[in-house]
Amino acid sequence: MNTEHKTPDYIFETSWEVCNKVGGIYTVLSSRAKTLKTSYQDQIVFIGPDLKQPTANADFCEETKLLPKWKKAAEKIGLSCRIGRWMVPGNPVAVLVDFHPFFSQKNEIYAQAWELFQVDSLRAYGDYDEASMFSYAAALFVEAVVKDCLKPADKVIYQAHEWMSGLGMLFLKHRLPRVATIFTTHATSIGRSIAGNDKELYAYFEGYNGDQMAEELHMDAKHSIEKQSAWHADCFTTVSRFTDRECKQLLDKPADVLLPNGFENDFVPAPRQFAAVRRKARKRILDVASALTGCEMPDDTLIVSTSGRNDYRCKGFDVFLETMAQLRARLNNDSQTDKQVLALIEVPCWLKAPRADLQQALEGKAQHTTPLPNPIITHDLWNLNDDRIVRQIWQLGLLNQPTDKVKVILVPCYLEGNDGIFNLPYYHLLAANDLALYPSYYEPWGYTPLESCAFHTPCVTTDLSGFGQWVNEVLKHNGELTDGVKVIHRTDGNFFEVAQEMCDTICRMLQLSAKERTAVQGRAAKLAEKAQWKHFIKYYYDAYDFALNKA
Repeated sequence: MNTEHKTPDYIFETSWEVCNKVGGIYTVLSSRAKTLKTSYQDQIVFIGPDLKQPTANADFCEETKLLPKWKKAAEKIGLSCRIGRWMVPGNPVAVLVDFHPFFSQKNEIYAQAWELFQVDSLRAYGDYDEASMFSYAAALFVEAVVKDCLKPADKVIYQAHEWMSGLGMLFLKHRLPRVATIFTTHATSIGRSIAGNDKELYAYFEGYNGDQMAEELHMDAKHSIEKQSAWHADCFTTVSRFTDRECKQLLDKPADVLLPNGFENDFVPAPRQFAAVRRKARKRILDVASALTGCEMPDDTLIVSTSGRNDYRCKGFDVFLETMAQLRARLNNDSQTDKQVLALIEVPCWLKAPRADLQQALEGKAQHTTPLPNPIITHDLWNLNDDRIVRQIWQLGLLNQPTDKVKVILVPCYLEGNDGIFNLPYYHLLAANDLALYPSYYEPWGYTPLESCAFHTPCVTTDLSGFGQWVNEVLKHNGELTDGVKVIHRTDGNFFEVAQEMCDTICRMLQLSAKERTAVQGRAAKLAEKAQWKHFIKYYYDAYDFALNKA
């Protein structure tokens, strides 16, 4: 730690994804926890939502004797919380706040937010109320602790992640200005919304007005919190130069400090264990594919995948499927090759249950010679006929016929080791891949390709992702497959060219010898090594210093 910097005595980080695996922010926080805990011990505290469902907050372990004075201070103001540990490397202190009682006060809270900060919640919908009441409760908890349990001279940081934590941060900043606030946007709500609504984000980028687009896309309420949080925080941060440009254009406020997302190697098994994990996961993947399609998949099948939040266009799932259609046509028409490719799309959808017929087929010992009905999906969905990915698979004719050399399978669930089909965690399946493909259209950072590299899986991404841009900067040239990460140039209008370039990359991978593949895997892992938290944590210390000097 740079001793010239002002350093906090306590850090409180609040996010909807603390002890709640939803997307990439969970990985940002959970992988960074150990690095920060080395410096701050139990003075780094993560605050998340107490979701009350039996399956929720599974990686939270309550410790009733931990910080009893803090709990008492919260109870004194009528706030219920659970204090314990987040069961990730470092086991940091985690506080889950019960935000549900605040729903009865939401109109008064929103009225105050308008009067004090001009946060406009009139057209709020969806998850707005839930997130806002959570962030309000999280900030109340910190206010109670700072007033009752900490010393007046203690330097305190409160870092709020995304618009979902912004409202509480604004109230805390107003009530306790001595607490230094940091607001971090990982992706602007308007940028994501423009991209997700099939509008051209990049061609007209300089012409977009954030407030105007918020009104057009009915995003006023979320945008209002985000913009006011960016302007009121002592330190405004984002994750890449890519999003900084977006913040400047759509929030009228550039970031004060950039906080690139790192990774922690504790998540990656040691070499000998890694080989065993990879073998076991590959066998399971091929067994599932064989049971589903009725075709025995050879051991040398090239396993490729894509994954991430269910954001069809932003994550490039449309390009991924077009790539597989081109690849299938190319390999099916090539009588000189018998190579097989298995493509997995690991994306949470509206999940109903694991397929009972697939479970039965996996339990049987006989060879699988008959495909199951609809052999493109591993779990049942509530909305199978309306799911965008399923419909595109059908439309492209990717039906996993016995003669197809490319099989495409949708895995529509969170992979936490208990999905009923694979029963292996996501990282184990990632280790089994030969190549991962992330042709993102909108990707402020890009955790999935970074995780892929960390797990020795070469990958393809685009220069519309923060990670892709970072790779090009590190390499000082556009990343190629031989570097471990292929970075494809992507624009608003080159959809089919990107798909063709990905198709060419997979064919190139098929031609590599075992020795060449091992070398490429090693280079991917070396790139991930450069993005470990031990290299990136210094930017957080810069942000703490900036906020403490401003508060």
